Parts: sequence; structure tokens; C-alpha cells
Amino acid sequence: MAETGDRAAGREVATCLVTGASGYIGGRLVPELLDAGYRVRCLVRTPRKLRDQPWAGRVEVVRGDVTDAGSVTAAMEGVDVAYYLVHALGTGRDFERTDREAARVFGERARRAGVRRLIYLGGLTPAGVPERELSPHLRSRAEVGRILLGSGVPTAVLRAAVIIGSGSAGFEMLRYLTERLPVMVTPRWVRTRIQPIAVRDVLRVLVGCAALPPEVHRAFDIGGPEVLTYLDMMRRYAAVAGLPRRRIIPVPVLTPRLSSLWIGLVTPVPASIARPLTESLRHEVVCRDRDIERYVPAPPGHPIDFDRAVVLALRRVRDAQVATRWSSASVPGAPSDPLPTDPHWAGGSLYGDVRERHAEVAPDVLWDVVEGIGGEHGWYSFPLAWAVRGWLDRLVGGVGLRRGRRDARRLRAGDSLDFWRVEEIERGRLLRLRAEMRLPGLAWLEMHVDDDGAGGANYRQRALFHPRGLLGHLYWWGASPFHAVVFGGMARNIVRAAERPRRQRRPAPRPADAGPGGGPEAAPSGEAAPSAGDSAVRAGRRRPPEGN
Repeated sequence: MAETGDRAAGREVATCLVTGASGYIGGRLVPELLDAGYRVRCLVRTPRKLRDQPWAGRVEVVRGDVTDAGSVTAAMEGVDVAYYLVHALGTGRDFERTDREAARVFGERARRAGVRRLIYLGGLTPAGVPERELSPHLRSRAEVGRILLGSGVPTAVLRAAVIIGSGSAGFEMLRYLTERLPVMVTPRWVRTRIQPIAVRDVLRVLVGCAALPPEVHRAFDIGGPEVLTYLDMMRRYAAVAGLPRRRIIPVPVLTPRLSSLWIGLVTPVPASIARPLTESLRHEVVCRDRDIERYVPAPPGHPIDFDRAVVLALRRVRDAQVATRWSSASVPGAPSDPLPTDPHWAGGSLYGDVRERHAEVAPDVLWDVVEGIGGEHGWYSFPLAWAVRGWLDRLVGGVGLRRGRRDARRLRAGDSLDFWRVEEIERGRLLRLRAEMRLPGLAWLEMHVDDDGAGGANYRQRALFHPRGLLGHLYWWGASPFHAVVFGGMARNIVRAAERPRRQRRPAPRPADAGPGGGPEAAPSGEAAPSAGDSAVRAGRRRPPEGN
């Protein structure tokens, strides 16, 4: 990376504020900025999501939200360059209003703080199409760009179409559609012309814009070197991935809404995210200029062509080195509340199912099994029940089980894990997952590993549920008869898997995007009754048990 203007002139290193640092682009931009010599401050609603990032110790983290003027003001203090990488898509019908207000707050507070440069990554809009005819997603992105350009702060608005990179929503949608369906009936938008761009080029341009001169105040289209139809992209993906030629039959009847439901069933990308992606493909999205290269020159080999971008992305996926995924950011509509403690819960109901087992192995051996849960290894109990729950979640617009894992061996706070998210991890001791499935309440699953002081380990597992209204209570009591199979079997099989000789254990898979398979450690269907080592608690509690 070229030396920044501040460093070359011997001046103090510039400070960059990054919003959306727990998301797909933001999580990759931060280390690029650090490597370029910038100081980095991250504004996030949940700082613990960044705690386990490899770069966490090199940045300043500020708790806040772009809709909260006070927290934005505090985050902007001493900032030279501010990146706006957030949007409210999926937060409800008023997401456009939320985006509008957040952008106004951000621009105004940046101007008051004396920030010298705003940088925004938006969507590439079609030429000649009135804004009212755009999808709500693209329309809101365009409006946010205008608001930031009108903030009084020199602003660079970057507009990109489909981003090709390991873990991006666009790439995952393309990948799974092509790999899973050798014969596809596809909607008309597969013939829409698109100018995809490699995520490496997006990051390169984002970093380069931090050194733009103050007189540069405009929007730029950014894209790769090729204009392709989605049909071209699927066929070329198949060729690069070594798949047989795909037979693709376009039909005129699949609306964006129907397409998103179909994509939600076939790919890990839920309909709530697939719909804005497909709506954006109704119109041609091709760069109208390449002016950005006057200010951020492309080095040799850049911009990266489509085939090379796919090769690089697949290599990351197959080597389990996906730094961030589309699911790194919170899923629209998913609960984000942390596990509560008193006094907030005083007088409330918190149902629990607690299981305890002893393992004749060292704690670190048991922990390896716990941290490897989900994805290819499954959930160590009644795989059919987990699969059905995942499918039901997909049918109501949830994420289902197919998000898999970012890394087959290691978890970090904020990772998505099938239809859970890692809320807390104390390596070797505690894994706490928060449910992101559609539920009439909030749910957590905790797994504790403790040393028994005699060379073995104690395993303690808690499933916690806070019901929302009468439906929530009915849901818990309706599911209670199955807890012995699901939760009891899980505790039993986790311990059994740890106690097997190491050579007999299933090795951790290499891909980072596995599905919900139960694995060889799954509970046999006949093991319904809990063993004597299990204990269950199914009564409402006024306060959660210890360990929160």
C-alpha cells in the first residue's frame, strides 16, 4: 500500500472513524486502514462483537449508534476521515426514514467536528431510471449519498454493483445457486447487465479515498473490468469451479419477491437479504465513468476480472480463511438483546433447561468439541429435529441453519453460527449463543466447561428463553416434551464425542460454510430419555442463574 499523504509529509497520522466495523466491508476495511498507517476508531452498537477480531487491540472502539447524535459527536472528536458503511435495511417498513435521519446526523456532526473527509459506499444506480422507480434499497442508498454530499464536508460517494468476495451476500447467492442447481428455472433479471467488482478492489479504493484532496467532492462509479449478465456470471462461475455446464431456463414470471423466497430456500442467504439484491438487478447497473482512477490509480493487475475474483474467493472459502461474511452483521429482524441481568428482569419470566455431565477427559479436549459445534459437526442431538426447525425458520423468513460457520475450528464473539450468534466466548470455559431464529421471545444457549480438579471436566449446558406474550409461554411449554431429546441428547453426545480417542473423532471440516448435518455424534433416535447425569429446570425464574 502506498504511503499516505500525512505520513509522507511527516505530519501526524490521520484518524479514521469506521462505522459498520462488525459488518462485511467494515470488518475488512479496518485492517487495510491500519496497514496503510492510519489510526482507526470504530463506532459500534455492540463493542464485544469486535473483541476477538485479530486487529481489535490496534483500534479504539466507541459504543454508539449512527442515529444517536450524542454518541456520533463523541466518536467524531479528533477524526480526520469518517467512513459511513451502515444502512437500516430490514429494520422495518420505515427503514428509508431511518437511513435518512442517520445520514443527516452523521453529516451534521462530522461538519461540526471539523472532519475533513466523508466516504460512503452505496449502490450503483441505473442510468436514465427515475429514482421513484428504483427498488427501496437502491433508492435509499442514493438518498443517503445525496445527504452526505450536502453535509458541507468534502465527500466521496462510491457506487458499486455486485461485490465478488468470499462471504459476500452477492457471491454466496451466486455460488449456491450455481453449485446446487445444475438445471435452473430463472427469472428475467438473469439477463440484466451488471458490472461486478472484486472485494479487494472495493477495499483498495476505500482506503485510497482517505487521501483525496479536499476539492474532490462527488460520487464515483466503481466496478470491475467486465460487464456481464447474471447468466454469464453463473456460467463462468461453474467453469472456474470445475462444475459441469449449467442448464439455465429463463422465465418471465418470477417477481423479485418470489425470487427472494426461492433464493432463500436454495441458498444460505435469507429472503430478507435476497430480496433487495434481486430487486437491484431489475435494471442495468453499469459504471458510467471510471473517474476514480484519476485519484486512486489502479496498480498492475487491477481492477481484478471476474474469473480471478471467483478464484480468490473460492480459495478463501476452501482454506477456511474467510475474514468476514454477509452474516457478520446482524441479520434484519433478528433479536439483538444481550443476556439480561437484574434488575431489568426482576419480576419477569426466564425459562431454563439445564443439563450437567461429567467427562473423563481434560477440559481442553472437551472444549475443542464445544467450540467446534454447528456447521458440519451439527448439534450433537436428533439431527432431524434441528433440520426441521431450520426449514421452518426459513419458511417464515428467518436465517435457518445454512449459514454454517465462518471458521470450522475457531469461534469469536459476533460470529454467526447456523441460526445462532456468538454473544460471548471465554475460550476454554464458556460459549454463549443468542438465537437469531424467528421466535416469540428471546433465547440463549450456554455451554460451560470446568476442571473437576482430578484430571477430568464438568460440562454444564443451559438453554434460556424469555417469552414474549402468551404465545411465547405456549411455545416454551409446547416444546418442553422434546427437551430431553434435543438438549439432553446434546449434552450426552458432546461428552461422548470428547471421550472418544482423538483418532476416532471426526476431523474439523475445511469449508467455512457447512450446513446443518448432524454428524456421526448425533443422538440415535432411540435415546430419548435423559440419563441420571442430566438435570432439567423448566420453571419460570425471577432472575437468571449465575454466570451472566
